[in-house]
Order: sequence, then C-alpha cells, then structure tokens
Amino acid sequence: MKINFSVFSVILMVLFSNISGQARILEDQASLQWKAGVSKIDITPKEPIWMAGYGGRDHPFEEVIHPIWIKALALEDASGKRAVLITSDLLAMPKALSDRIRAGLKEKFGLGKSQIIINSSHTHSGPVLENSLSDIYPMNEEQKEQVRDYSDALVNNMFKLVDEAFASMQSAHLFVENGVTRFQVNRRNNMENELEGTSDLKGPNDYSVPVIKVANGAGDIMAIAFGYACHPTVMGDYAISGDYPGFAQIELEKTYPGAVALFFQGAGADQNPLPRRTISLSQQYGKSLAAAVERVLGEEMRQLEASIHTAYSEVDLALATPPSMEALSKFIASASGYQKRWATRMQEERSKGIETMKSYPFPVQIWKLGDQPIMILGGETVIEYAIQLKKVFGQQIFVMGYSNDVMAYIPSTTILREGGYEGASSQMVYGLPSTWASNIEIDILHEFLRLADQVGVSRLESSLIPD
Repeated sequence: MKINFSVFSVILMVLFSNISGQARILEDQASLQWKAGVSKIDITPKEPIWMAGYGGRDHPFEEVIHPIWIKALALEDASGKRAVLITSDLLAMPKALSDRIRAGLKEKFGLGKSQIIINSSHTHSGPVLENSLSDIYPMNEEQKEQVRDYSDALVNNMFKLVDEAFASMQSAHLFVENGVTRFQVNRRNNMENELEGTSDLKGPNDYSVPVIKVANGAGDIMAIAFGYACHPTVMGDYAISGDYPGFAQIELEKTYPGAVALFFQGAGADQNPLPRRTISLSQQYGKSLAAAVERVLGEEMRQLEASIHTAYSEVDLALATPPSMEALSKFIASASGYQKRWATRMQEERSKGIETMKSYPFPVQIWKLGDQPIMILGGETVIEYAIQLKKVFGQQIFVMGYSNDVMAYIPSTTILREGGYEGASSQMVYGLPSTWASNIEIDILHEFLRLADQVGVSRLESSLIPD
C-alpha cells in the first residue's frame, strides 16, 4: 500500500494539536481551581488626629492629600484551604491590635495565624494607633481617646474587610514575577545631606519589586499585590497620605480599571527614598514603582497551581541586659523629649518592682502559593534579612517585613555591632528596655529553615546556614 506522507503528516499535526490543546485546557482548569476575592475600605480619619512616625510633630494633621486604605486579598486553593493578605496605609500594626484582629478572624472565619498576613506600608503620614510608639507622641488625654476610638473602629473595619473579600470570591488565575526599581538608598551608608555630591551609592540593597497578579476566568485583572523595601518617608508634614506606596496604588488602579492594587512593605528598615520631602518626589517614586509593576504585568509571568501551604511561629528573641538604675538616672539628667520619657518610665517601672522584659515573641511566617515562597517577618526588618533569605532559598522568593506585629527595629548582627539608630537607640522609640542580644539574626534564620521544611520550601545547596 502506498502511503501519502503529506496527508499522514497533516493528520499527525492535527492529532498533536488536539492533544496539546487538551493539555492546555486541563492546565488552565487546574489553575482556575483558585478562588480569589478582593476588597478595600477607606480608613481616612474623619477628624484631626495625631500622626504616626515622627517624634517631632506637635499637633494633629491639617489636611488630606489622598485617602488611605486597608485592603484584603482572600485566596482559596483546590483543596479548600483559605488564606488572606491584608495590607494597610498605616505606620505599623502593634501586637495588641494585631492579636485582636487575628483572634477575631479565627472566630469568624476559622483562620489560624499562619493563614493571615497583616502588613503595614509604614507610611509616616497616617494616624497613630493605640499602644504604638506611645513614648514619642506628646498627646493629651482627649487626643489619646481619639486614638483609642480610631483603633477600635479599625479593628471592626478589618473584620468587615475580610468578610467582603471572602464574599466576593470567584474562580481565578494567579501569576507571579519579580520586577525592579532603584530609588531606595541605604541610609546607613549614604548620608542624605551629602547625596547631591555622591556618585557612588553604597549598599546593601535589594531593589526587587515582587508582583502577584490575580485574574478572573475571563482574564481580567482583579488584584495586583506588589511590594518594595523602602521607608515611606518622602512626606514629613501634617498631611494624611499613603506616601509613595499610596501614589503607586492610585496609579495602578487608574491604569487597570476595576483592579485593586495592594502594596506590601519589604525589609526596608534601613532604606530611604532619597532625595525626599516634597509631594512631587512622592508622586515620582510612586509612578516609578507603578511603572516597574506595569512592566512585569506586560510580560510573561509564572502561573501558580492552586495550592496553599502556610506555617507560623513566634521566636523568643533575647534582649540584652538593660541599663542600670544609675545609668538611667544619668541619662535622664541629659536627655530630652521621647528619650527622657522612655528612661523615666523605665526607672519608674523598675522602682515599682515591675519585671523587666527579657525577650520578645517575634513572628516568623511562610506562605507557599503554588511553588512561590513568601517569607514574612515582623518588626522593622533591615534589608540584610531579605539578602540572607534569598541566599538560602533563592532569588525568586518574596520577602515581607512589617507584618503581624511591629515591635521594634530588627537589626542584623552587623548593625548590632556597628550601633547607630537601627542597632543601638531605636528600641527607645518602641519602648523596649534594651537593645537586642547579638544572636537574633541566626535565631530568625534558623526558624525560617524549620518552617520551610514544614511547607516544602527547598533551600539552595550552596546555603551556608547550618541546621
């Protein structure tokens, strides 16, 4: 029998095309086993309230540049496991409020701590929250009552936010990729007042812009979660705003109508946007960050399978020996402002026999969405933690700082040894009795190794951190 090879080739091509098409359909169906919902609530204060972040302010805010928000991205995988990412245009979430919110989400939705991320952008142009940096704000009793009322309303809004996010769930695709932008400047290694004449900026730095795209079954973008590691301290006046992350979110929501843009802060505790101090610079950095996200969204992104694995723990980070009563007395005699208030409170508490804190329960968390690891830390985490975690787990990981509980700066071993604000004096801002002990970096990294084993995140073979 004579075979017509041209006809045979066509038949094979058709069969192969059908098989490939069916495989793509099955792949798309598997990815669509994700369910996602998104919500946002305006939390702009309705009346003048004290602003968070700077100790030099002496009265409540005067104007609003743009609204500030809390936003939520709720996820459900193919097995029905749920998780929620909450972002906020706030300085930091203190433990007392975070515990109230997470306990309420456990009661209302059955979510454990490992399934909840509460990230703060760290804008220094938002309202003060209760039990946060209380020594640095010279508020009167009426102003403190305003802060308590605002904080209570925020907790209730968090419950409403998550409820709305879960109620809006629909089938979805998830995609991830890292972008890049370079306006962060390591503030410990580059002096702001010398920047104009500097041609060689020094690190360490991490310019990554992690991006999560959530699209519905029709391919329309529902949510864009993105991050950067840099202090939102462009603005320094008496005007409410989300600073550069707020402008970035506004820009993205304008470019992608119908999408909700959620910013999460990275390990940016020692990174500043420089130069700064004008609204135009804040807008510029916001547009730069949004442009980095848009570039990622415009290119091919890695699609995630519908699986969620989460792990959470709290590491008892040791504090160094606190100053003696004699040292506190000498300090009080020469100090002023919040430093004097801190030392006076420390001395009074010790005189009353109140036990001095020796350690702090530091939150460490990992999410693995499909094959995408997300490493989550509490506190004002310096950039070295992102660098070290990427050395251990790979450059593709996402890193979030300022999550779940912001209790202090979290310096690296090097910064603790060098001292300076992040290593030696910032604990006074947060009200801790002393600096951290020298071993906190290795304790945190070891805990990530332990949690990574729980959720199936592999470390690189070249990792230098011992078990």
